[in-house]
Amino acid sequence: MFEGLRFNHWKTSVDDGGIVTLTLDRADSAVNAISRAVLDELGQIVERLAIEKPAGVIVHSGKPSGFAVGADIKEFVRYAEQDSVLENIRHGQQVFESLARLPCPTVAAVHGACMGGGTELVLACRQRIAADDEKTRIGLPEVMLGIHPGWGGTARLPRLIGATEALPVMLTGKALSAGRALAMGVVDRLAPPAELLAEARALLRRPHARPVARRAKAWVTNWWPVRQILAPMVTKQTAAKVRKEHYPAPFALIDVWQRGGASIQQRLKLEARSVAKLAQTPTAHNLIRVFLLQERLKGAGGGVDPGIRRVHVVGAGVMGGDIAAWAAYKGYEVTLQDREMKFVQPALDRARGFCEKKFKNPDKVDATMTRLRADVEGAGAATADLVIEAIYENAQAKRELYATIEPQFKAQEILASNTSSIPLDELRQGLAAPQRFLGLHFFNPVAQMPLVEVVRHDRLDSAIEKRALAFCKALGKVPVAVKGTPGFLVNRILMPYLLEALRLYSEGVPGPVLDREAKAFGMPMGPIELADTVGLDVCASVGKELGPFLGLELPPGIEDKLESGKRGKKDGQGLYVWQDGKPVKPEVDPDYATPPDVQDRMILPMINEAVACLADGVVDDADLLDAGVIFGTGFAPFRGGPIQYIRSEGVAVVRSRLDQLAQRHGERFLPKQGWDSPALGGVAATVPSQSSP
Repeated sequence: MFEGLRFNHWKTSVDDGGIVTLTLDRADSAVNAISRAVLDELGQIVERLAIEKPAGVIVHSGKPSGFAVGADIKEFVRYAEQDSVLENIRHGQQVFESLARLPCPTVAAVHGACMGGGTELVLACRQRIAADDEKTRIGLPEVMLGIHPGWGGTARLPRLIGATEALPVMLTGKALSAGRALAMGVVDRLAPPAELLAEARALLRRPHARPVARRAKAWVTNWWPVRQILAPMVTKQTAAKVRKEHYPAPFALIDVWQRGGASIQQRLKLEARSVAKLAQTPTAHNLIRVFLLQERLKGAGGGVDPGIRRVHVVGAGVMGGDIAAWAAYKGYEVTLQDREMKFVQPALDRARGFCEKKFKNPDKVDATMTRLRADVEGAGAATADLVIEAIYENAQAKRELYATIEPQFKAQEILASNTSSIPLDELRQGLAAPQRFLGLHFFNPVAQMPLVEVVRHDRLDSAIEKRALAFCKALGKVPVAVKGTPGFLVNRILMPYLLEALRLYSEGVPGPVLDREAKAFGMPMGPIELADTVGLDVCASVGKELGPFLGLELPPGIEDKLESGKRGKKDGQGLYVWQDGKPVKPEVDPDYATPPDVQDRMILPMINEAVACLADGVVDDADLLDAGVIFGTGFAPFRGGPIQYIRSEGVAVVRSRLDQLAQRHGERFLPKQGWDSPALGGVAATVPSQSSP
């Protein structure tokens, strides 16, 4: 059937029954990313299939890791640079539409990750079967890149499962498990992984009839009058979560769906034009850059065996307990130490609750909890490959602890501190093997925050650093290596923002106004709500630790709150009153006039300190700084990070705004060392430029 045709990325076979199997196996790649070459070859194959009319076609992946991770993002960047996004989107649509129009049954057999363009490929098949496995994930995450599905996803998914189900999938970008995909009708059947292809053949022979109720729902929710009613409702719901000026893609997606008619060609045309327009926005430029930076961080621990099987955590507080729980969840044998069992038990209870939410399977919960053991005596330190110290922030107490732990080590054990601000050159004093000591600074909540700062010092062995980076990767975290100066990267940049916000609060600017202004800039949470969430005691502790180094003081009023036991969310009262885990924010006088420079006063200290961090070599380059701040603080992703913000606004413009603040409010706003760095005006070659998405 395919005589004379040679393919680099597809393997073809025909069985005795005339069923053709197409295996996507992109050459020279561990994963399937759908490139122009992959699409060109698929186009040739489908053209031949349309002529030959086989008994059926199965599309699946030859990669053990999964079906397809989506479109080739780096190739998409080049299209944007060449202004050829529209042409290439239309090309992919044409290939998938040709697949959808084949005069024979088609089945996509999905295992592992099936994302973006991979999901659009399977949607172009008549039916879908997925491996009944926890690794199976199906999704359309394009909104996270500042665009939306462009190879037919916005046209086909709503027609398949109904708009009320399809729109949330595309607007959130969240992936579906195999079971959820089946329940929603995205796939027609599940199969044991080992029997996936056999069951796909059976599905070809006996197609699954879609329930009448599901077909009716899909038709009704896409009927033109219903679309005109639903679209404004969905737009309003979306606007409550994100701002259109910050993230235009979700709103563009709703518009494409609302205007799309009965004709698939019209819907595809609207979709292609919309994606091409979004690809030129600064939001898409920056979000794609952030995605590539994330991939760079994930690759930091690649190709190295961390040599860690057993982990011992000292300190069963919120951070230590949650680090231990996460490590056990990820398959490590973990022992958790504290002074008494009464301090360890709450951490074990939290871990069980976390596992029950994650697994919904008692056997898996029990298996994880078996790996996590209380160890009041600290015997696990002697057999651990890694010991993580997570006690309170006191340098002397930490050094005294190390003096009891280090003599128990036998070979190449690593000792790590979860300190959030104490310089490691100070903590390593007195260690017999400082070369095997470093910082592993996790962020709260551990299960949600992706970043881990791998903290260096002047005696650290580079091989140990690589093992630590690999360990973070194995935990599913994104690590960034940072210099062990006070506050490291994230807290050093975050504290000027928080302290200035608290100063504004003490000056009488209402907390809700400060939170509103920060969120208007793009921060995920306002600084007053954040201070209460972190805890005013923690803010004060870190502020006192970093204050002398940063040249900042703790604003008035915080100590009074602490003395009266009002630490924030954990006490039910701080700067706000908290009820059911949520802040009760007071009403602001409608006649209150917000000072015009409030946003700059909060945000520019972060930007200024980021420049100083770059000048001090806290991270290896500007791209790592942006990535670390975004993943560690939630700094507006659509702005691309502090350094990218300077580039987009202009060095002279931002520096002038700092000078003006210094004249009005004090020397703490004076531009710090590093504003003459070439890195502020250019972009490293490892990621796309500002003119590229």
